[in-house]
Amino acid sequence: MESILYKEFTSKNGMKSKNRFFKGAMSEGLADKNHLPTESLYRLYEKWAEGGTGIVVTGNVMVDRRALGEPKNVVVEDEKALPYLEKWAERGTGNNTELWMQLNHPGKQSPKGIVSETVAPSAIPLHKSISRFFPHPREITPTEIADVIKRFGQSAKLAKTAGFTGVQIHGAHGYLISQFLSPRHNHRQDEWGGDIHGRMKFLMEVYREIRSQTGSFPISVKMNSADFMKAGFSEEEAIFVAEQLEKEGVDLLEISGGTYENPQMTGKNVKESTKAREAYFIDFARKLRKSVDMPLCVTGGFRSKTGMESALESHATDFVGVARPLAVYPNLPQLLKENRIQEVQLAPIKTGLNWIDSRAPLEITWYSQQLERIGEGKEVRPNHPALVSLLQSVLKNGKDVFQMKRVK
Repeated sequence: MESILYKEFTSKNGMKSKNRFFKGAMSEGLADKNHLPTESLYRLYEKWAEGGTGIVVTGNVMVDRRALGEPKNVVVEDEKALPYLEKWAERGTGNNTELWMQLNHPGKQSPKGIVSETVAPSAIPLHKSISRFFPHPREITPTEIADVIKRFGQSAKLAKTAGFTGVQIHGAHGYLISQFLSPRHNHRQDEWGGDIHGRMKFLMEVYREIRSQTGSFPISVKMNSADFMKAGFSEEEAIFVAEQLEKEGVDLLEISGGTYENPQMTGKNVKESTKAREAYFIDFARKLRKSVDMPLCVTGGFRSKTGMESALESHATDFVGVARPLAVYPNLPQLLKENRIQEVQLAPIKTGLNWIDSRAPLEITWYSQQLERIGEGKEVRPNHPALVSLLQSVLKNGKDVFQMKRVK
């Protein structure tokens, strides 16, 4: 009997996938100096398509080149990007793969040295533990809010024109939409703030603008189950927002959690019992199932075939979101299907030197290097030493290695 992982999925809205594997977004950093896709990016996504994943979500694509999360983000603002996007879509949709472009605005989560200034719902800095890495934000104006909303729609329309099969709105992990949702970061007294109805308006208007410009195109939203911060976005609020998104017609909701301030999505601060069960946010998904009937994807923690099957068979989720394992095994769905492996062993990326491990973003650097190798047509190095990885990164990027970088 074939595993549930390989069962086709068709939603009531008509969104389809050949199986239940969902590649969660990872930062590639493979754009050129003009923030356009490159051959390395095409090759990377071609590899994932060949590997058997049903739905592949791109890494951060920014809707405004004045608001970058990283130096080598792809930016989609106008038709100049179309020829490059067409190549990306052609290579990434092979093997009947759904390729969805993740659209984002970082808000105040843009490290120093990348942009001249940052905006946020309110002029509130990030937590003092990391605020030194980021410019102090200014409050975004209503006119600027309207401009950003329009940009999301324009970028989505370009993605559809280029041949992508869907888009994802990044409303999680502490970026601009997530900042609007959070009472910790949104202290506005106008229509964009206040209670959850005001704080979710920005997300709803972004969705409506994309829908108006793309028609029946699949639109996914990535949203936190919670921020895991005092006075932050709560599970109760997340369930309410999900209910409203379902009414709006969102095609799929990807559940994650955390921000730069408390990165639960990476496994940090997650209980050992939760790690053993693999699916970090499955408990929240079960609660959410009682309130919504929309397609759900839980991302974070999956490492074994049995763990993935168990999550699907529980009906708490319709898809298993996998990210870092696909950076080491880009053909993971095929490997699991052929029983060539049963689980992925990913050791913590540490040098053993506490003063380095506590300062350098080793996990991000190490996995980014694996993606770069795939993009260059090279084999990944699952056993690549963390210290060697760090030294290579320092030689290439200098002290910037020790700056905050995008998590997911």
